[in-house]
Amino acid sequence: MKTQQQWNELKQRCAIESRAFINGEYASAATGQTIAVVNPASDETIAHIARCDQQDVNAAVQFAREAFQRGEWSQSAPSVRKAVLNKFADLIDANNDQLALLETLDTGKPIAHSASTDIPGAANALRWYAEAVDKVYGEVAPTEQDVHAFITHQPIGVVAAVVPWNFPLWIACWKLGPALAAGNSVILKPSEKSSLSAIFLGQLAIQAGLPNGVFQVITGYGHEAGDALARHMDVDCIAFTGSTRIAGQLMVSAGETNLKRVFAEAGGKNANIVFADCGDLDRAAAETAAGCFYNQGEVCVAATRLLVDNQIKDAFVEKVIAAAKRFTPKDPLDPSSAMGALIDQDHKAKVLNYVKQGVAEGARLRCGGDVGGQGAFVEPVILDNVDNRMTVAQEEIFGPVLCVIGFDSEQQAIEIANDSKYGLGAALWSDNINRVHRVAKQLQAGSVWVNNYNEGDMTVPFGGFKMSGNGRDKSLHALEKFTETKTTWIRLHR
Repeated sequence: MKTQQQWNELKQRCAIESRAFINGEYASAATGQTIAVVNPASDETIAHIARCDQQDVNAAVQFAREAFQRGEWSQSAPSVRKAVLNKFADLIDANNDQLALLETLDTGKPIAHSASTDIPGAANALRWYAEAVDKVYGEVAPTEQDVHAFITHQPIGVVAAVVPWNFPLWIACWKLGPALAAGNSVILKPSEKSSLSAIFLGQLAIQAGLPNGVFQVITGYGHEAGDALARHMDVDCIAFTGSTRIAGQLMVSAGETNLKRVFAEAGGKNANIVFADCGDLDRAAAETAAGCFYNQGEVCVAATRLLVDNQIKDAFVEKVIAAAKRFTPKDPLDPSSAMGALIDQDHKAKVLNYVKQGVAEGARLRCGGDVGGQGAFVEPVILDNVDNRMTVAQEEIFGPVLCVIGFDSEQQAIEIANDSKYGLGAALWSDNINRVHRVAKQLQAGSVWVNNYNEGDMTVPFGGFKMSGNGRDKSLHALEKFTETKTTWIRLHR
């Protein structure tokens, strides 16, 4: 890991590409308009990205469709796609420092996380699907004797991947890996708040050997470029991660146009339940703090609702307060920093307003709040004595705010955990094997962790119940989402 001085030196030398990537070339928006890119840790403007709109989207979709129809990628052998995607992943690894720096400058997240987790995770996602694509078989149906019916999967066509600003490259590659491996043409639409690493991918795609039009990057605002993609009649699928509100808008857009598939991973208000029979409360407290405050709390599956047995609540909260000190905000380019800045000043103000609202509704502020000064920094906030009906317990804050809720029985804990419109993740801590299975079965969440929080890898699916969405990232389940399932029925004649 580089020193803080070395990262700052690299920052001074860094030449930032800020144009969209269309049909194998970098290009300004058709209108020539741009959007300022602000480093949230310093409030300085570091670039101006292309503000694409309908014209740019139309061009990108046309190139994507033409590439798909040519078949150079869509009809290529799985072994060919495997080799190219493996090279793509290798190039991401080779450019780790540059990509990590762009990610940290863009989002305010700690450079140690960008360099050691986010960028390697992005490369690993591509590599996992590269290795999987030539190991997925079709099926033969058990029909009558004189029929041969077989089921195959073929690429869906033009995919628009719309991704958020909290893990820009990593989540992008969760979509790119299966979509490209399946043979689709993909248009990546990053958040206007975090487009730099996505733009950088363009040059790596060319080096890896992806044909022109197969991978493109359209930058700009969601209500302009994003909406144009969602309503385009020649886009076959939207793969989305972001807010529940935008997920709903995308589904409306799809319904009003060509019924394109919309796979959405949306918000969360995740319950982390600690029972009195948990055998390692110190570890539970450490993972509770990390589960809520990692990445500045800007995580859809963050452990933002802490449900604690009232028998141990006071003592356990003290342990969590102590563990939260590890996440004191620092300069993101300091390799020792475990917490950086929130994405921008507007979001900081929104998070702090939630804290004020929680206190006004009766919660007790135990620690944290506004750091003040330059940058969008907020110290980890712990709100105690929260009632699950409070706004802070029901709405996704998407910041470093932990809501502590006491309970007196197992059934009450389950009822509180499920009393949410979301169902993305949940966890429970207990050494009672019967309780573990009883509770895990009843929690309404796409992922349930036992005696850990948010562990996993590419082999397991990720997604939610209820208003947390309808898609799944990671694993072979994601690969299915980017293909059409075709039955071919042959009547055999004697």
